[in-house]
Amino acid sequence: QVQLVESGGGLVQAGESLRLSCVASGRTFTRDMGWFLQAPGKQYEFVASISWSGDRTDYADSVKGRCTISEDNAKKTVYLKMNSLKPEDTAVYYCAVARRYGAVVTPTQADFGSWGQGTQVTVSS
Repeated sequence: QVQLVESGGGLVQAGESLRLSCVASGRTFTRDMGWFLQAPGKQYEFVASISWSGDRTDYADSVKGRCTISEDNAKKTVYLKMNSLKPEDTAVYYCAVARRYGAVVTPTQADFGSWGQGTQVTVSS
């Protein structure tokens, strides 16, 4: 079973940047990796995903142009670089592994598993 540990969150001001990391250990898979967020009292929202080879990425419309997902397979780490952060980006950010091989069309929480514990991102105005 794979274990995922996120880090890199914190308190920043609007307009600043953060880079989140997700380190995998244990049994790992060559499946897509995804980032999701959960704001207080709301459902999980898809943020971005990347294929194991790194040649395919997908982003939510809300973060296109502001976020970049990348990976370092040698380090078993997936990154999410977020620029121009907004107060509405405030949430707990989670990484997860796709449940199936291949591209996930219209990714949702149900398409991913092995969730990490999350890392809090707070953006002040």
